[in-house]
Amino acid sequence: MVIGITGASGLIGSSLVETLRADGRRVVRVVRPGRGPEADAARWDPQTGGVDMAAVGALDVVIHLAGESIAARRWSAGVRQPLWDSRVGPTQRLCRFLADSPSPPRTFLCASAVGFYGDTQGRTVDEDSPAGQGFLADLCRAWEAACEPLASAGTRVVHLRFGMVLSGQGGALARMLPIFRLGLGGHLGNGRQGISWITLRDVAGAVRFLLDQEEVSGPMNMVAPEPVTNRQFTKALGHALRRPAILPAPAWALRLLLGRMADEVLLADCRVVPMRLQRAGFAFQTPDLQAALEECLSH
Repeated sequence: MVIGITGASGLIGSSLVETLRADGRRVVRVVRPGRGPEADAARWDPQTGGVDMAAVGALDVVIHLAGESIAARRWSAGVRQPLWDSRVGPTQRLCRFLADSPSPPRTFLCASAVGFYGDTQGRTVDEDSPAGQGFLADLCRAWEAACEPLASAGTRVVHLRFGMVLSGQGGALARMLPIFRLGLGGHLGNGRQGISWITLRDVAGAVRFLLDQEEVSGPMNMVAPEPVTNRQFTKALGHALRRPAILPAPAWALRLLLGRMADEVLLADCRVVPMRLQRAGFAFQTPDLQAALEECLSH
């Protein structure tokens, strides 16, 4: 099995490259123009969708993770547009290119997010639940729809709706650690909003599992079975670090600092469960938040 991965230098992508190569699979990093020569890499132009297939031959699987970070900057009209443009157009063009190639991949795993469901307002949702409201929900819906050219060509398409991916090496948790280690952390807003999370190790395990589940397609919630509240999360993180976590960040301050992103990313209720992963038989290695945080910090 030859697996191509876009976004291979990111937190999830780099973990998958290492994990899948350790399994003995050939992994091709699908990289943008401007990078130097690399072994087992293929050039990809997001503006045209073209991939230099001559460098690697046919790809059996493509895992598409490329896109600008959602939470890197304060949202403004000028920032939201690049977030959209880095996902929807490039995904559609890549899918069209692969669909028109002599040997389309058998499987296409494409990143999405639990932002698809919007603010769940205290409800627990799964893959059968409809899309929510807001910029993130609209973005995820358009991102997933951009895969249609490949689905129509007969490729198995799976939409990986990621929750908060926990790792001490990067992502949201790594950004929280400095302030929590100083004992200055606390819940956000009223702290009652739900958080759907998953460890990086379980992300890698779930992707490996899905590669072999050829009957599975469509949306797949990449989250642990038990969502927690923001208060529960910050309490568990403080306990793992042996630091107090009692200094809340008021909602008004978050909105002033981060704009619309505060309401859709930090303050929105997000109670999502992995119904389809569990029904398919996937076994989570770290379904308990406290154990997951301890594991992340130990690495």
